Amino acid sequence: MGAAAARASCCIVCGTAAPERIERLLLSLATASPHVLVYLVDDARHPGLAALAGRYGVHYRRQPDWPGHARIHNRVLREAAGAGSAYHLLLRPDIGLPVDAVARMVAYMEQHLDVGLLAPRVQGPDGRLVPMCSLLPGPLELLLGRCFPLLHRSSGRLARYQLHASGYSRVMDVPVPTACCLLMRMETLLRAGMFDERFLLRFDTVDLARRTARIARTVFVPHVTVVRDPAHVGGGWRVRSACWWRRCVSAWRYFNKWGWLHDGERDRINARALRQLGPAQGRQDGVIPAGTDVAG
Repeated sequence: MGAAAARASCCIVCGTAAPERIERLLLSLATASPHVLVYLVDDARHPGLAALAGRYGVHYRRQPDWPGHARIHNRVLREAAGAGSAYHLLLRPDIGLPVDAVARMVAYMEQHLDVGLLAPRVQGPDGRLVPMCSLLPGPLELLLGRCFPLLHRSSGRLARYQLHASGYSRVMDVPVPTACCLLMRMETLLRAGMFDERFLLRFDTVDLARRTARIARTVFVPHVTVVRDPAHVGGGWRVRSACWWRRCVSAWRYFNKWGWLHDGERDRINARALRQLGPAQGRQDGVIPAGTDVAG
């Protein structure tokens, strides 16, 4: 990967993913990106992960409690920044990486110095697109998505929120990128203030993205594709129930910080993103009514 690769780091928070899935990911990183500084965070007390990390020469960090991904990532980011990392990759354990994915993402950011966050195209194991980028969230859309999902989908609001009109076939500036595979410029992160540790479950990325938008671009690139296979990551009904509650608490904190019905910055950022997609998506005088869009 050259000089840029030597200044890149990566964080994998293992969660409930099977150790076999983690090993496949580590093998992929070791093969394609041997100079990337990898941090493996064990937040579920998996037996054998420490030995696995030692086998692949990556940094193992055990997390005995669960303070949230934002706090975990901030700890790793500080360590990676101290080690001289210029780019940092957030990587979920359910992602499969092509051999050249990291190199191409770093190369794009090297060529575009105004980009602070970079998200690749995500597809499922069947090759179908998984639309993971979105507009900034608003409470109305969050309520519709949770309580009336069929109406949310049939009305076209979900498609607009997830930027379907783009076809995910071109480079575009996005208000909120995917967090499952996200390359970040370390300098931009430090200037933006890193993650707000009050937020969990997607809202930490939403909050970071809108603060980053004040100083740099957040870009989606279709020419780098990764594969997401959630079947590799477990979690029963207790986990899902806890996630639902944490999402509600995080949403409440997020809207208290940025505004519920009145959020002018959200309107401007979303309107700018929709204008890229053409007049059909940017109607209503190019402005999205406050409270229109939510985190999925």
